[in-house]
Order: sequence, then structure tokens, then C-alpha cells
Amino acid sequence: NTDTSMAWIIGLGILFVVSIVVILFIFALPKFEVIQKLIDKLNLTTREILKGIPVIRAFSKEKHEEERFDKVNTDIKKISTFVTRIMGTMMPAMMLIMNFVAVLIIYFGAKSIDAGTMQIGNLLAFIQYSIQILTSFLMISIISIMLPRAKVSIDRIAEVLNTKSSIDDPEKNEKIDKSKIGYVEFRNVSFKYPDAEEYVITDINFIAKPGQTTAFIGATGSGKSTIVNLIPRFFDVTDGEILVNGVNIKNMSQKYLREQIGYVPQKGILFSGTISSNIKLGNKNISDETVKFASEVAQAKNFIDNKENGYESEISQGGNNVSGGQKQRLSIARAIAKNPNIYIFDDSFSALDFKTDANLRKELKKKTKNSTVLIVSQRISTILNAEQIIVLEDGKIVGMGKHNELIENCDVYKEIAISQLGEEAINNETRFS
Repeated sequence: NTDTSMAWIIGLGILFVVSIVVILFIFALPKFEVIQKLIDKLNLTTREILKGIPVIRAFSKEKHEEERFDKVNTDIKKISTFVTRIMGTMMPAMMLIMNFVAVLIIYFGAKSIDAGTMQIGNLLAFIQYSIQILTSFLMISIISIMLPRAKVSIDRIAEVLNTKSSIDDPEKNEKIDKSKIGYVEFRNVSFKYPDAEEYVITDINFIAKPGQTTAFIGATGSGKSTIVNLIPRFFDVTDGEILVNGVNIKNMSQKYLREQIGYVPQKGILFSGTISSNIKLGNKNISDETVKFASEVAQAKNFIDNKENGYESEISQGGNNVSGGQKQRLSIARAIAKNPNIYIFDDSFSALDFKTDANLRKELKKKTKNSTVLIVSQRISTILNAEQIIVLEDGKIVGMGKHNELIENCDVYKEIAISQLGEEAINNETRFS
């Protein structure tokens, strides 16, 4: 009972510890949130600078980009220094409180021993227990200081994880019409990007059939790539519907839909690994013979064979150790190796020379004779022999038909053809058609 007379000392120590933690919470927590946002900004700035090094050098903007990086970095440094100083005072303050409590216990304990109201053993036990109690509070305070930063990170992670996908799968796939396998149909399709006011494409109607090539041509920004990107459901249409295999693509799973499609984007994308692993990306179980055949069709075999390790040659991250044309050919080979019902080439021949382009299209025509092929191109020569050419202007179809038909009845197409092939060649075509 006499020993409890010094309990107020421990209570006083705990009060000081809690006060320090509360003060740290008040000053440090908002700063942690600011630091996290600034780190994001720093990462974004760094990424932009690293990706844009050639442009920065070409325009002699190194100094400007250094200053932009330094500004963000300086902001982080100021706040981090402030937080570090606050955190740096915590441990000395805690140790000071613990030692101060020990001094008080010894002082008042000595007086109690002198008065005969306390045993020396009790004093030593009291000191030991008080240090254990304060150490526990010290550990709690350290954890509580780590929590604010962790909370900021958790909130940001949760924000990403809780983001709902704008594209959902149906509960059950609609039955496929087997007579429509490979068919792609647009019915009154209009589309605008999320939060955009204007439509990118308006009232698009066409049918692409197996064994035929459907090509899209038009000025930059006319909506060519948007149309083909709607087919794999990278976005959902705003109005109208798209049918694949005779079924609205919203009524089939994204996995099934994309299994039907071999997609080659404008910019060829390769992953770190080997040439073989990149070609097999669409189907890991395909044979080496299929890989070689796909590379032959894509006109990639020669440059692959010239490499020391052939198909096992390493591809660096992003495919930075191959040229733009080689990257496109490997991307095309990947789509061919997948052997889908529908091929989508989104301006995928732009980095090829005319000879390679012509040879590739010749071999591709043989390989895809039973498949549906959709091609976006800026070159008339690439789509000259397409069974169906769709001409776009300002997101609307202004012409549809074969090359010779469009030369006769579509002014927009004729202007593009004259600009690329020459007026004399077009006039000769018209004369002999």
C-alpha cells in the first residue's frame, strides 16, 4: 500500500509521452499526406524527363527540365526535413522523460526508505516496472508515428483497388451464332470518350466478313483507330452496338471476345524476354514451327536468323534493342501465331519500307484467307486491294467500297489518292477502269 504513493510519477510520465505523440500527430500527419503527393509528382516528372530525353536534347531544354525537377525535389526536401526534425526530437524526448521519471522515483523512494515506509527491494522493483511500462508506451508511440504515413499509403492503394471497372462482363455469355463466326458488325455506333462533350465517331454502320479485308482511311483525328479499339472492348460504345460472331460484344466475356482477336497496335509493344516468348504471348502452347511460320509471314525471319541466338535472342524492356520496323514485324508475328478469327492492324505497317510492306501483305493475304481482317492505314498502297475500304472524315463515314469505286464517287478518298499516287496515275486508273 505504501508503494502506490509514487504511482503518480508513472502517471506523469505517461501523460508526457502521450502529449508528445499527440503533438507529433498534429504536425506530422498532414505533412505525410503532402509528401506522398509530392513523391507522385516527382515520379511523374522523372518519368516524363526520361521518356522525353531525345526531344529535350533536340530543343536544348536540359536546363529547363533540370529546374523543373529541382523545384519538385526541393519541395519534398523542405517538408521531409521538417518531418525528420520532428521525428528526430521524439526519441531524445522519450529518453528524457524516462530518465526524469527514474530520478523522481529514486528521489521520493529514498525519502520513503529514510522514513521507513518502503523497502529497498520495493524501490528497485518499482523502478524496473515503471521503466517497463514507459518502454511499452514508447513502443506504442513509435508505432503510432509510423501509422500516419502507412495510412496515407493504404488510402491511396485502396483508392486504386476500389476503382470500379467501366467495362463489366455479363453474368452469362450469349450463345454464339456459328454461321456468323468471324463477322464484325457495327450498328449505328457513336462514341465519345469519358467526360468529353463531342463525339469522336457518329452513326457508324458496316459489316466485316471472313475472307475479306476491311480497311479504314482518313485524315488524322477522323476516328479510324477509335473504331478498331472499340471491337476488343477497350472502351464501350456510347450509342449503338457492335456484334462479333453475331452477338453483341457486351453479352460475351472480355476473355472470350479477345480470344477471337489478333490485335496489333500502332506502336509495336514488346516485353522483356526472348523473341520466341514474345511471339508466343497470345498462346504459350504453340509449337516452334508455328512461331517460325508466323515470323516468315511477318517478314521477320531474316533479321531473326541473323541474330546469334535466333529466336532465343533477348528482348530488352520495351523492346529497346530492336528497331521500330522489327518491333512492328514481331508484333504482327505474335498476332499471326495466335491464329484468331479476326485480325486488327491499327496502322501496323507504318514503320515498314514499301518492299517489306508489299511482301508482308502478300503473305498475310494467304494466311488470313478464311479470317476477317481490319486494317487502319495512312497509305493507299497498303489498302489498295481491300474488298471494302471505309473512308472517314470528322468521325463519319463519307465513302465505302473498293478502290476504283471510291476514286469515282468519293472526293475525300480521291484527294488522298492523288496526294499519294499522283494525279496522273489516278487519271489513268479512271480512264482504264
